[in-house]
Amino acid sequence: MTESQLSGRCLCGAVTLTVQTDTPRLRACHCNMCRQHTSGMFISVDTVPGTLEVSGPAQSFQSSEWAERGFCGTCGSTLWYGTIEDGARHPAAGLFDGAALGEMTLEFFADECPQGYALAGNHRKLSTAETIAMFSGGDA
Repeated sequence: MTESQLSGRCLCGAVTLTVQTDTPRLRACHCNMCRQHTSGMFISVDTVPGTLEVSGPAQSFQSSEWAERGFCGTCGSTLWYGTIEDGARHPAAGLFDGAALGEMTLEFFADECPQGYALAGNHRKLSTAETIAMFSGGDA
């Protein structure tokens, strides 16, 4: 696989991000917190771990015991979902031109997806129980 660099920015341009990716694969989360934070599902782009670089007035909010949500301190754009224990940050796909062209590969909390929309395609859809098992060390 060939790595490529993606460059992105928030709505106002105050925060810029660069990241390496093998393929811009997309993942969606339908949990209550993601829906409350974004008014819909949160879609992240899969990246090479440890390659995310952020500059500008980025801030984060610890939304649970295990997670944080990044946002621009100027315009409020959603920047990432992060796991506190390992420091991983999963950047919002919409920040990167062309990242939305990536293939949807995984949905978290698929059983919590509102009836008003559904994602097309044949990809893995994890239930709430399967998602929690995956993040708690189970092998969902």
